[in-house]
Amino acid sequence: MKSTLPVLLAVALGGLTLSAAEKPQPTEEELKKLFHAAPAAPAARPELPRKLLVFTLCKGYYHVSIAHGARAIEFAGQKTGAFTTVVSEDIALFEPENLQQFDGVCFLSALGELFLPDNLDRLPSEKQAEALKNDARLKRALLDWVKSGKGLAGIHGASWLFYQRGSEFAEALGGLFESHPWNAYERLAVKLDEPDHPLNRAFGGCNFEIIDEGYQFKDPYSRKRNRVLYSLDLTRMDTSKPNLRADRDYGLCWVKRFGAGRVFYTALGHNPEEFWNPALMRHIVDGLQFTLGDLDVPSDPVQP
Repeated sequence: MKSTLPVLLAVALGGLTLSAAEKPQPTEEELKKLFHAAPAAPAARPELPRKLLVFTLCKGYYHVSIAHGARAIEFAGQKTGAFTTVVSEDIALFEPENLQQFDGVCFLSALGELFLPDNLDRLPSEKQAEALKNDARLKRALLDWVKSGKGLAGIHGASWLFYQRGSEFAEALGGLFESHPWNAYERLAVKLDEPDHPLNRAFGGCNFEIIDEGYQFKDPYSRKRNRVLYSLDLTRMDTSKPNLRADRDYGLCWVKRFGAGRVFYTALGHNPEEFWNPALMRHIVDGLQFTLGDLDVPSDPVQP
């Protein structure tokens, strides 16, 4: 592995096209941490070569961890051989003919109305109608593609995706962001709802703590539709926050099906250092392998 590291790091450093001031990029030292934290072997040998689209475009709050997460996933694919990675902000990849080259998509804190122009409200009515028609067409292409048997993964801010005009996407993903009562640098107590689930094996069957935002989801989030893998343990957290869920259900990660497609979501990933956490990266890569169709895990909801 020592001989591989310089080559992969050179590729990573050479791929930077935006200044750090525009979109923060990992330092060389952080790239080394990201590389070493990535798992060295896949949880399951791929049945076929897999190609994963990691999409990072944001139409709203930009998470500084995005570039770190993208590099971490790239390194994991290279080290494990589980998938090749295309990191992009190009919405043309969601044209039906372009989507077909991929086995799965991971929305890495991509958020907002990705397929609409930023100046939609200022366009003439005819141009607005054209933009809205194109938006609906691309969303339909994405959802039909997932339903056909492809993979959909979301990390952290992806639950804000298509927030205003994407109710069916929220149903596909399994939830819609509402708020984060616990802020980015609070210590979250996380309990494993299924310690023995294959996607939780990275945590060794143990509950854990992590510095991150504590997300609160609204409909369509439901344990009747999602198989929740871990959640906030409110018995070990500050519950004096305003406007908490009445049912105190704070799922953070789940798997589900959408048609014939496979879905994995984790709310973790706000902070860059989470992507050089070996246990979390093992978990994420296993989740990605599930969405790509190579790791068969239970995904039906567990009824309360």
